[in-house]
Amino acid sequence: MSSKSTTAMSRPSLAARFKLGTVRAGFAFGSRLAPQRTVNRAARLFATPFASSRTRAQAVQGDHEMQRGQLQINGETIATYVWGDPVLQPYALLVHGWSSFGLRFLPWVAKLRALGYAVVTFDQPGHGYSSGKLCTLPEFTDTVHAIGQYYGEAALAIGHSLGGAAVALAQDEAWHARKLILVAPAADMAAAVGRFFRFVRLAGYLREAFYLWLLRRTGVSVEQLQVHHHLPALGAPGLIVHDLDDDDVPWGEGERYAQFWPGARLFTTQGLGHRRVLDAPEVIEAALAFVRGEEVGTRVVGSPNLSLCV
Repeated sequence: MSSKSTTAMSRPSLAARFKLGTVRAGFAFGSRLAPQRTVNRAARLFATPFASSRTRAQAVQGDHEMQRGQLQINGETIATYVWGDPVLQPYALLVHGWSSFGLRFLPWVAKLRALGYAVVTFDQPGHGYSSGKLCTLPEFTDTVHAIGQYYGEAALAIGHSLGGAAVALAQDEAWHARKLILVAPAADMAAAVGRFFRFVRLAGYLREAFYLWLLRRTGVSVEQLQVHHHLPALGAPGLIVHDLDDDDVPWGEGERYAQFWPGARLFTTQGLGHRRVLDAPEVIEAALAFVRGEEVGTRVVGSPNLSLCV
């Protein structure tokens, strides 16, 4: 999942490097001198979306057909964006990733509309135009599920990064999508926490206290958020798209989806990384081919016991 632990900037400015150095030094000292206070601070940082989610959302206007709206979900005001009529037309639900925003999917909209779909997307809590300050994977998942229940069964759900994990975890008897496309999906919260710890130089012995903070906030354990536990029960056809050069969420996490999800297929790209893969023309065209029922990507065959990295 695209957390602060995995955010990469090319040639960071001196100010950015100085700030990161200060954060790392603070966590290194705090781990020894005030461990609980340091864990609380680190966990809040982990759960705080970048401010750029809001500024980038404000810079995108949408188009004349788009209808802006709001839904109240779990005490937050969630900004929604709708094209067409999800009640009268089969609809596609598009779910953005960490520190992103719903209109990040604009390159997909016209093509989905041309296939006859209404389109629904939204800003997660703490992102874009939605209210809130903190957000974690369980809150991502709850919001996807609530949006889905509001509009009814989706013909298609597409999720990117943390949004891909949330789409998979949100599927149940109360709401589901008939087809799923997950682009660079995160598979393992424990692995994401490990990347975050290494990035901010947080002492490894604080991991259990960090997990406890997340459990107290969400009521969901990190182990429950390892998506491979849920994939064997998914009955919907699925396409996983992942780039070999993804530095935020390793390609192996996408492969894990395809391995544990009966009937799912893996479409691998190279040179697109974690963000450009979402709106690359070849990815959108492959996804639309999958929607039309064409064979895309490959089946992953192997022993589940050999590929888990925690």
